[in-house]
Amino acid sequence: MPRIKAVLAMTPEMVPFVFGEQELQLLKELVDLDPHRILTWEEGREPDLEGLANVELLLSGWGAPYLGASQLERLPALRGVVHWGGGVGFLDRSAREREIAVSSARAANGIPVAEFTAAMITFAAKDVIWVSRDYCRDQRFINREAELPHTGLYGTTVGLVGASTIGMLVIEQLRDRDVKILVYDPYLTESAAACLGVELVRDLEDLARRSSILSVHAPVTSQTEGMISRRVLAALPDGATFVNTARGVLVDQDALVDELAANRIRAILDVTEPEVLPEGHPLYTLPNVFLTPHLAGSTGVELRRLGHAALAEVERFVFGDPFAHPFPLP
Repeated sequence: MPRIKAVLAMTPEMVPFVFGEQELQLLKELVDLDPHRILTWEEGREPDLEGLANVELLLSGWGAPYLGASQLERLPALRGVVHWGGGVGFLDRSAREREIAVSSARAANGIPVAEFTAAMITFAAKDVIWVSRDYCRDQRFINREAELPHTGLYGTTVGLVGASTIGMLVIEQLRDRDVKILVYDPYLTESAAACLGVELVRDLEDLARRSSILSVHAPVTSQTEGMISRRVLAALPDGATFVNTARGVLVDQDALVDELAANRIRAILDVTEPEVLPEGHPLYTLPNVFLTPHLAGSTGVELRRLGHAALAEVERFVFGDPFAHPFPLP
């Protein structure tokens, strides 16, 4: 029988990070694929779809070109999209009407984000970042019991905004660490929260008020943009730490800067709005901020995990099995 024809859609430079020689060989054994034919986003240019009318499977990732209704018309045989990234905003909603099955590796990509977040929460509870800076500056003996009497993760109250895929993974990371976990999520039920071993908090300001560490894991929607408002930030207790590994647009960044400039709270930020911040922005230099350049998601060798997740989904597609990680299209 003829093999399923597939095409890559991503930034070409990402291919060797996600798919090594062994993975590419497995792909070529599963599907009819030219690894040198790659659809990619180029500003102001339409993707080159010439000769792809019989493509049944799109293997996509970061840098995939936007495929609107007119582009999908030129891919009449397309039945499946395996995306090794998270969201699939490059796909027009008409893909649903065409009954194109879509898979996403957001669960696999969520693993390093959850690991990073749990590490930052631990560091925040033990004052690791700030004590390290003081130690290097002062170059003296630190009397831990006398100078750091309130540090440590044991018994700390951690508030999580969003029981998303990553939020759930963070709960798993924290559940056995003797912390009290509070969760705000309008879609989480009391019974589901009880099964997770967390306390459901219905009011976001109340969540902030009760949290020593507040960590954000909500998706970006018109309802969630700016949800960490000035009022929510003001509700955080003095000395609390705000952690954001989700997206910068979820936060009123000006209000956050004001709270930080007043030296009332601390922040661990892996994301900002925009990325990258303009030169001279206060978040670069405020002493109570730990800023990283969007490192929490898959980087380096972690990208190979996404490739392996995509390979497994390609195999399911080839053998007629449903995707293990389907992505519902709007």
